[in-house]
Amino acid sequence: MDLPVRSLYLCRHGQDEDNAEGLLNGQRNRPLTALGREQAAAAADFIRTKYPHIDVILCSPLSRATDTALAIAQGLPNGQPVPVLLDLLKERNFGVMSGKPIADIVSLAGGDDNVIKTDKVTYFLEVEGGENFPTLLKRAEEVLDYLKRPIFSGQNVLLVCHGDIGKMIRAAFHQWTWQQGLQTPYFANTEVLELKPFA
Repeated sequence: MDLPVRSLYLCRHGQDEDNAEGLLNGQRNRPLTALGREQAAAAADFIRTKYPHIDVILCSPLSRATDTALAIAQGLPNGQPVPVLLDLLKERNFGVMSGKPIADIVSLAGGDDNVIKTDKVTYFLEVEGGENFPTLLKRAEEVLDYLKRPIFSGQNVLLVCHGDIGKMIRAAFHQWTWQQGLQTPYFANTEVLELKPFA
């Protein structure tokens, strides 16, 4: 992927209440748990130590991501940069699956033909009111197109986002299919991924 940025990192938000309760969150806007705040603080320490040169933080407007991004920004030298909200980084819209138990994904999605099972996550594919993965991959491509703006040239950029959109951003970056993107290793709460190399 040919981008003008110097380096690009992804970070998933800390644990939120839906994560803790075993519920599918999607675009539900529930806050970080106490553990999630601890995870965000730990991510801030990690990034300050390993990637103190972050110039730009873009984050999903959902509170679990913005609060994680704020913790990271406050841990960087001089509390900079201030996170900028980017709607494209919102989690996948889960439609009718939003708020449903993760344990019931297969039955709620209509059976094995409408899911993909990976190492730690079972992904539902087509549900009423939800984004499918081809659409989500296109949104991820829009995120990368956004980063082609001259303002990001030579900048070290951190994207604070969510599990499904994070996997699709990684897929778009490497020009993988959405299916290949889903089969990549689990993207854990506050895990930091560096996307490289650049063309």
